[in-house]
Amino acid sequence: MAEKPIKTRIESVMEDPQAGAIARVYADAFLNALPAGQIEGALEEFRSFLDDVLRKNPDFERLLTSDTVRRDQKLALIDRVVAGRGSELFTNFLRVVARRDRLNILPIILAQCGIEHEKRSGRKRVQVTTAQPLSDAILGKIRDRLASAMPFQSIVEPAVDPYLLGGMRLRIGDTVYDGSLRARLNQLRHTVRERSLHEIQSGRDRFSHSERD
Repeated sequence: MAEKPIKTRIESVMEDPQAGAIARVYADAFLNALPAGQIEGALEEFRSFLDDVLRKNPDFERLLTSDTVRRDQKLALIDRVVAGRGSELFTNFLRVVARRDRLNILPIILAQCGIEHEKRSGRKRVQVTTAQPLSDAILGKIRDRLASAMPFQSIVEPAVDPYLLGGMRLRIGDTVYDGSLRARLNQLRHTVRERSLHEIQSGRDRFSHSERD
């Protein structure tokens, strides 16, 4: 059976919530082991390992992520290829991940590291989804509105969903604020349905009362 290479970039950790939850544990451990002044450099080293080592050396990537390669063999590969070239902290981190058979989620761990680092720095990513691409001027206004409304620094990530009917949808972490026309129509449909059911039930109640009278 062919091995599936891991991605060196992912669109969103929300694509796989279970993997994201596991990766968050490793991300916290990685960041907690770093002095504050070394976090940016460590994240760049992590990113460079994925982009410049794994992506450019698919055979090495397959060996690290293959289920048929033993843990001790993967650890030996890390010692031979990474140790002496990467920092001691990052090399040790890779060893820990290898011992837990989690090398296949390295990109998700990196994504979680970025999210957690931003959170600790008082920043959060806000995905702004619209049916059409937004101009720089409109994105600037959205950033200004978020700056005045949110208790954190917003990192705005524009996204396009052609099936979105007007308005926009904001996603902050696991919370979605849907201001699209589709959402408002669904809400209106729900309100009308609830009101109709209420009127029908009220009519039944009045009818049953008149029969008893």
